Amino acid sequence: MKLQRLLSLTRQALDKYDLIEDGDRIAVGVSGGKDSLALLYALHHLQRFYPRKYELCAVTVDLGLGNMDLEPVRELCGEFGVPYTVIPTEIGKVLFDIRKESNPCSLCAKMRKGALNEKVKELGCNKIAYAHHRDDVIETMLMSLFYEGRFYSFSPYTYLDRMDLTVIRPFLFVTEADIVGFKNKYQLPVCKNPCPMDGYTKRQYIKDLIKELQKDNPHLKDCMFHAILDGNIKGWPQAVK
Repeated sequence: MKLQRLLSLTRQALDKYDLIEDGDRIAVGVSGGKDSLALLYALHHLQRFYPRKYELCAVTVDLGLGNMDLEPVRELCGEFGVPYTVIPTEIGKVLFDIRKESNPCSLCAKMRKGALNEKVKELGCNKIAYAHHRDDVIETMLMSLFYEGRFYSFSPYTYLDRMDLTVIRPFLFVTEADIVGFKNKYQLPVCKNPCPMDGYTKRQYIKDLIKELQKDNPHLKDCMFHAILDGNIKGWPQAVK
């Protein structure tokens, strides 16, 4: 996937849902994975010609699991001229050593978001950009249906009134396959996920299920995504805010 196409798909979401305004200071949540690095790449390159001017910084929450070399990410941020902050935490120790959680993902997400939000406010940002992509939207909808008994997926933007922060998701029209192609073409410095739950989550189960169902219905993901996009699901806006 070429940079031009990634920028086009990203801008499509920015324009359709009015995700960026003049003067925004946006923190990109960087995990070190392919999705967040591709988002940083896209938002940095869009800065040159996007009609609304914004500032960027990159923030990583270090779970304290060890064996995660973030130096390549730091070098990429330096190349882009984007300030980079790593938040040291002991979330991994709390989850796996102290609480010994068998299903830690939900609690981990809450703790990571809490640490990230506090630091982002401290850095003077008013928005956080997450790299949730088209496949994530679909998987979240099915996870909500299967495990919570509700028809829901996250929105292109979410206002956190307690923190006075807005979460934006500029990759809504970008597929995971697009990101994999972009990562390979541009050799993104992906960091290996040190989490012991990686590959064994409910999301991975849903991902594998969709892949299996697509063998009989290749257009399955397109159908589900358009059902969400058309406003037939709670939490998804039908028009620009």
